[in-house]
Order: sequence, then C-alpha cells, then structure tokens
Amino acid sequence: MPKGYMSPSFASLKLPNIEDKDWEKRALSILQGDGLRSADTHLIKPVFPGLKGIDIYLKDESTHPTGSLKHRLARSLFLYGICNGKIKKGTTLVEASSGSTAVSEAYFAHLLHLPFIAVMPLSTSRKKIDAIENFGGTCHFVSNPSEVYEAASQVAREVGGHYLDQFTYAERATDWRGNNNIAESIFNQMRQEAQPTPEWVVMSAGTGGTSATLGRYIRYRNFDTRLCVVDVEHSAFYNAYLTGNMQATCVTPSRIEGVGRPRVEPSFIPSVIDHMIKISDAASIAAMHVLSERLCRRVGGSTGTNFFGVCWLAATMLKKGQRGSLVSLICDSGDRYSSTYYNPVWLEENNIDIAPYKKMLDYFLDTGEFICNMKT
Repeated sequence: MPKGYMSPSFASLKLPNIEDKDWEKRALSILQGDGLRSADTHLIKPVFPGLKGIDIYLKDESTHPTGSLKHRLARSLFLYGICNGKIKKGTTLVEASSGSTAVSEAYFAHLLHLPFIAVMPLSTSRKKIDAIENFGGTCHFVSNPSEVYEAASQVAREVGGHYLDQFTYAERATDWRGNNNIAESIFNQMRQEAQPTPEWVVMSAGTGGTSATLGRYIRYRNFDTRLCVVDVEHSAFYNAYLTGNMQATCVTPSRIEGVGRPRVEPSFIPSVIDHMIKISDAASIAAMHVLSERLCRRVGGSTGTNFFGVCWLAATMLKKGQRGSLVSLICDSGDRYSSTYYNPVWLEENNIDIAPYKKMLDYFLDTGEFICNMKT
C-alpha cells in the first residue's frame, strides 16, 4: 500500500435521505405529468384582408392551466430547482414577479404542497393577486418595482427558503435545444403551412428568457428566421441592445405588466436578437384592443406589444414587395386587465390615448397601408 494512502471508510459515506429522494421522484413525476398535459398550445392564424402574401400566426399561451406563457417558465424553474437540489420537501419558495409568473409558480407550489411567497409591486392587478392567493400563495408588496429583487432575496433568507429568481434563471432553466420548448413547438406546428419557415418571430421581453430560447433554437436548427424583440416605453432592454451597456436602467416603471424592466435582466441575451424596436404604451394597448376585437376575445397588454411589432414588420415587408409568414405569441388573457387596459378611466388617468394607433392599425389590417399619425 502506498505511503500515506488511507483506505476508504464506507461508514463515512453520506447516504441520501430516502424520504427526500422519494419526494423528488414524486415531484418530478407531477411536473412531467403537467408538461404532457399542457406543454403544447394552439397556433392560430387570424385572417387580415389587407395583408396579401403575409401570413400571421399567434401561439396562444393563454390556454395553459394558469392562463399565460409563464406556465412554461414556472415549470422549468421548478424542475431546475429540484434537479439542482435547491427545492426539497417543505422548502418555502419565493419569487419576484409582476404577477403572471407568480400565478404559475403558486399553482406548481400548490401541486407539490410547498409554501410560496410572491414579492410584487403594489400596482399588480387584483385578479393576479387573487389567483396567487387562491392557489395558497402569500403576497408581499413593494412600492417600487425595482425593489422586488432585493425584497425577494431578503424574504427568502428570513424564511430559510429558495429564491426562484426568474430574472436570472429563465434563460438557463429552459432546454433551448428542444424537449418541446416553445420554439420547437412553433416550428413543428408550422411545418405544413404554405410558408413554413417564418421570416420573423416576434417577442416582447420580460425576463428575456423566451427571446433567448427562441433565438438560440433558431440558430441551433439553422433556420433563416430572424428574431425581433419589441420593447415598451419604460424599459432598459432597448437601450442595452443599442449601446451594449448591460448596466442600463430605466427609472420609470413599465405600465405594460409582464414586459419591460427597470434594469437589464441577466436572462436577456442581446446576441441572439436580430432586431429590436421600441414602442409607446399607447401603441401596445391600442394593438391589444384591435387584436381582441378581431379575435372576439380579450388578450393582454404584452400581447398588444407583440402584435404591434408584427404589424410593423408586416408593413415593412409589404413596402418591399416581400411575402412570408410572421409568428408571435398571445401571452395571456385580457380578462386580468379589465380594470386597467380595458378601462377608459384608467387610460385617461394615465394620459394614454389609444385612438390614433387603433385607427392606424385597423386601417392597415384592412388595406395594407401603414399610415403613421392618422387623425381620429
């Protein structure tokens, strides 16, 4: 035996806790079962008379069990936490959120019998708060949206829990190569369409995780598709994309729930984005109203942001005489925003005039002419 060699002592081996391993197996089975039931959503194709040669598709993420795109992210964050040994039986989970992610996480915490605390701005819609509490979650409020990060981290420390931190882990918790992520689902659903490879996929940025997944998957599969990210009026993302300054900030909070951030989130990956545009809140909300009327059901504000970006790109393609398909997302239902974006009093109080944009978009969808500064 070599000098200094010490034989291993099996008595010193740390054996896994059988109860913890059994809980992990059950938890992963529950999450995977939810994935099989709800991972895929409809890809709908509304008809707009004026857009000759342009096919528009909207992946309807509002049909998930928790009503939004964030259902995918929440499940991924739970799987990521469990598989990394951070989430165990009885772990208190904490998240910083503007609402939709917290609703979905409260749902999964309820399925796994785990305590959940959502740290949210006071401005979060009442319907989102009610949904979180209905799933057994607790809401902790901050006055300024920029305070959610530190507040969530502090709450997690105080309760000895796990901070899910969607803004950091969104881009890495999702398997962007495939495994039925949103990008793979879109391209699979497009295969039998007349113009199966989209010219553009359009997405607004909240965490930046979905745009990262889309951009990476497009490159991984070597598609000719380009990714356009639409940013909102009060947000740091667009400035960071233009300047390369990942420390960019925006003092004014975003009024479009779920998208736009006061800082550049770690999950925002500019290098996978082909183009960005920044639009006003009035444009987002007007586009939301126009699309809701055309679909005969309400969609949310971030969907309006996406749809305005789609219209802008479609107008650019028509002007160049190009044909092709464009794909974007219905992020959530508009039912959560009846007291804000669909309330004329709220719009007036926030000095948001959607009439000019609404008239412009309706005219464009009917005629193919994109005329800026249309008078009401």
